[in-house]
Amino acid sequence: MRLALAQLNPLVGDLHGNASQILAAARQAEAGGASLLLTPELSLWGYPPRDLLLRPSKLAEQTAVLDWLVQQLNGSCSLLVGVALPASDPRTPNLFNSIALVDHQGWRAVARKQLLPSYDVFDERRYFRPGDGACLLPLEGGEKLGLTICEDLWVEDDLQRERLAGPDPIAALAEEKPDLMINLAASPFDPSKPKLRRRLAGEAAARLGCPVVYLNQVGGNDELVFDGGSFVVASNGSTLLQLPAFCETVQIWDSSAPAAAAPRSPSNEELLLRALVLGVRDYARKCGFRQALLGLSGGIDSALVAVIAAAALGQESVSALLMPSPWSSSGSIDDATALAKRLALSHHTLPISGLMEAFDSGLSPALADGPQGVTAENLQSRIRGTLLMAVANQQGQLLLTTGNKSELAVGYCTLYGDMNGGLAVIGDLYKTTVFRLCDWIDSPEATHCRLDLGLPGEGELVGANIRSKPPSAELRPDQKDSDSLPDYTELDSLLMGLIQDRIPADKLVAAGHDKALVERVQQLLSRAEFKRRQAAPLLKVSPQAFGSGWRLPIAAG
Repeated sequence: MRLALAQLNPLVGDLHGNASQILAAARQAEAGGASLLLTPELSLWGYPPRDLLLRPSKLAEQTAVLDWLVQQLNGSCSLLVGVALPASDPRTPNLFNSIALVDHQGWRAVARKQLLPSYDVFDERRYFRPGDGACLLPLEGGEKLGLTICEDLWVEDDLQRERLAGPDPIAALAEEKPDLMINLAASPFDPSKPKLRRRLAGEAAARLGCPVVYLNQVGGNDELVFDGGSFVVASNGSTLLQLPAFCETVQIWDSSAPAAAAPRSPSNEELLLRALVLGVRDYARKCGFRQALLGLSGGIDSALVAVIAAAALGQESVSALLMPSPWSSSGSIDDATALAKRLALSHHTLPISGLMEAFDSGLSPALADGPQGVTAENLQSRIRGTLLMAVANQQGQLLLTTGNKSELAVGYCTLYGDMNGGLAVIGDLYKTTVFRLCDWIDSPEATHCRLDLGLPGEGELVGANIRSKPPSAELRPDQKDSDSLPDYTELDSLLMGLIQDRIPADKLVAAGHDKALVERVQQLLSRAEFKRRQAAPLLKVSPQAFGSGWRLPIAAG
């Protein structure tokens, strides 16, 4: 049996364009002697299509596109295509998340997804009904293929964080004794996922007594990044085929071929960097941007965003503004300039002292003493945000915000200031993660990855000065983040417990955290919800990010 695995990067809602991708993959599959091409979950739509599924015109378009695919196929290779097919009655929801078998004779549904995730970023029960029963596809050669879709594989209570109530599709397939099980997926990235998917697939292979093919979507779609990393695993747990992560590819798997060599296991830092680079690249490309802009402060957050942007879009497509105030240190200006030169970024310096004075004067009729304290600090940030938006607007650039998850969590950021922008690149990275990732980028271990991403392989990128300086927004003389916030190591530990691990405050106190600090951080987290609701979309790279998977009310007790 020769199968082709098409790890595709679709554009959500572009049914004709996605069908063309699938057809190109089919041509490659035919050339490689494959009899069946596999494509990811909802491959014709791109995942997640969300409310595009509610448009009758798109469903009519799907039928036309499937018919077009049939007309284009004239060889011996059949396709498994991810589709959304209507139910036979009009009750809501009236769709099934399905797999269609497409060949030159026609197309038909062969599988329906049984477990529909409605947690975190997923909301499939808004659109789909669950399928039921084992999905089996017999082949002309006598082989029987078991078919599952993404969450249908996630049925091991002791391995995963969320186990949906419902049937066990693997158990249902085991009764049918398939020769091979296929899981077509669209599983977003976080650093824990690659190993977890392999363990889940290995468990399924052992239960079924046959190999399991896991095929995942790749690419960035809005806030989600899909890492690909598709594979085939034998019933004994050995790897039979491994596809690369974070890139499109079509590869042939021959069931009679020997096992593949053990794949390299990249570090969590490398996975994070590659995910963020892919997320920025696809967000810009799919939204129609060819260039990006960011503000460079000389701090570590903007330095990391600059590195990611340069890798994603190319140094020639990224520019930066330096906007020093009277409180900006000469060291920060020098560090920002040196970083821009190391990355070969176009950059301009726009001092804001005059604008600060103009605001002070302009506000004096309403504020007798002029802006003071936090108001004055926020004005600096809003001046910078306005300059950045003006330049990005004039030059057609995507403005990248540079705030991190720790700041966003506790509201240590300014609405219509440093939060201005079209994409929050590191909005799902805690400050301690930012430091760790930058340390890795500047280490010898990152050389191969840097070169592969088109970055300079020699010397430092972020720079020791930036990595070692105490974090500061420099909004007043000698200001440090620690003046307003706990030490980031302690703060991030608390935030991870509250946000990701959902640990109650009393248990955090029992674990050794100061009660007053826990209560303060919890209060800051709640009060900042109104800011997060107005923040730029961020790239999700953790199990729990702010965004569509974070659904707390603003006005709440």
